[in-house]
Amino acid sequence: MARSGERSALAFDFGTKSIGVAIGQELTGSAKPLAAIKAQDGIPNWQTLEELLKQWQPDLLVIGLPLNMDGTEQDLTNRAKKFANRLHGRFGYPIVMQDERLTTVDAKEKLFELGGYKALEKGAVDSLAAALIFESWCAEQY
Repeated sequence: MARSGERSALAFDFGTKSIGVAIGQELTGSAKPLAAIKAQDGIPNWQTLEELLKQWQPDLLVIGLPLNMDGTEQDLTNRAKKFANRLHGRFGYPIVMQDERLTTVDAKEKLFELGGYKALEKGAVDSLAAALIFESWCAEQY
């Protein structure tokens, strides 16, 4: 495993219908949106996730933690934690939970700036939100 500060990570923006995925590098503190995986009631296609993990071989997984604006938990918070536990249980990767407040709003703003309403496709928003989750985690580490 790579040393702290040099690790790569897959980041996830958990949702009940779609889960955004991005690949990030600690060294640069940046991430690139990859895809949005369809989910049914928060349950992804585990084989698709396994393929992403094999392809990118990250050192850890960063999962967005949905919280209310005042920092309290909501229903989706526990579902995201359950998703993180299942990822760890199935694949054994170290898991980090990261506050994801306003990442979807930020992702929509950035995409709108780049391409207007046409750019606000759900998968693009979710995967960019995952990238922003990783970048905010990195910013807090260093």
